Amino acid sequence: MEVEFYEIDRKNAWNTIFQEIRNESNNFTYIIKDAKKLENKNLNRYRDVNPFDHSRVRLQRGDKDYINASLVEVPSADRSYILTQGPLPVTTGHFWLMVWEQKSKAILMLNRIIEKNTVKCHQYWPVGSENGGSDDLILRDVNLKITFLSQKNESNYVVRNFLITDLESENSREILQFHYTTWPDFGVPESPEAFLNFLFSVRASGVLNSNYGPPVVHCSAGIGRSGTFCLVDSCLVLIEKNNDPNSINIRQQLLEMRHYRMGLIQTPDQLRFSYVAIIEGAKRVLSMPNVPSGNENLSKTHKKICFSSENCNITENTDDSDVSPPPLPPRSRNSDDLSPSIQTDINNFSELNGDIMNSDSSLSSMKQSESDAIINSEENNQYSCKSRITDEEMKQSITGTSFNSSVSPALESHVFCLCMKRLNFPRNFIL
Repeated sequence: MEVEFYEIDRKNAWNTIFQEIRNESNNFTYIIKDAKKLENKNLNRYRDVNPFDHSRVRLQRGDKDYINASLVEVPSADRSYILTQGPLPVTTGHFWLMVWEQKSKAILMLNRIIEKNTVKCHQYWPVGSENGGSDDLILRDVNLKITFLSQKNESNYVVRNFLITDLESENSREILQFHYTTWPDFGVPESPEAFLNFLFSVRASGVLNSNYGPPVVHCSAGIGRSGTFCLVDSCLVLIEKNNDPNSINIRQQLLEMRHYRMGLIQTPDQLRFSYVAIIEGAKRVLSMPNVPSGNENLSKTHKKICFSSENCNITENTDDSDVSPPPLPPRSRNSDDLSPSIQTDINNFSELNGDIMNSDSSLSSMKQSESDAIINSEENNQYSCKSRITDEEMKQSITGTSFNSSVSPALESHVFCLCMKRLNFPRNFIL
């Protein structure tokens, strides 16, 4: 697995590998009909990210059974996940009803409410009186009540505990929300360690075990960051099961998962990070000793990630690796200057289905006053993690302050150089 990783790096072939995966999955002929029904179109955050009919989750209560969510199964790892979009104001009740009906024990949230001044997800949970909000959220459309119980801040994530009460039967149960708060827009976690600490914390809670319903995993569209999490977790399960880090085929595993939900893992960058996280995670699950020189620097591989302006490949900034990476390109322009066009795999898939629409047109139409209220009254409390970014810097980042001004000196070595030629990410690109 590590040999494969370094060979791809040496050849600068991440875009090629990603394109091969995309082309193969674009040949899938699964039906997408229910998501395109007129009565369901306003329930989709992005018009070109739709669940396949055969794997979509169906709601059991009420006159509508549609929600933009897919059941992704990995039988070989005894894992199941529900991948879904970040709730919209009109789908918040449906989201919690799905959590209740599927007997899920956890929600794994991998995005922030506001990213680069764009609404990526509706505020779908009560923040609690201790954070200046309400303890209860009443969802009359689905007859559920969500009660805030507690919150614990960790380095890069927040763990919240809620009580869901069915107002019809008066039954209730607790559910955990693991909220990863430092996964940057347009990128990947700053290091595999931070991400793996989050993943293993989720694992240690037992919420991924098969005796519970599948965890509900979401980012904004439920394909990029969500796909990355599920790929890494399922591959680590298989490595531990086989007691062999070379027993898995990461590319094939991703293709199998794409049979359940389109577009899982959206960029070559996310694919590369998945490899790094799986390699590092394998050392944890197998308690492997340090590997020979040339491999030990994988843990540092994301201190500086660049898209080359020439070939759009990702290079690493390591000083003592036996594998010499390509030279870093000159300092790039600010991410706010990026071109507003990209041909992602979901666009290509949608083209086959005759429904190409710009994702801008289907973003949640949250009122400015509502989004301002979220930012000013709740964001600072929700994301006051003990991370390398200070509270003020996090607040500036959330409210749309320029990237450079929101990065602390401690993170200067982690700044992303977003030089792009063939991949022109729009400002609101879904990750």
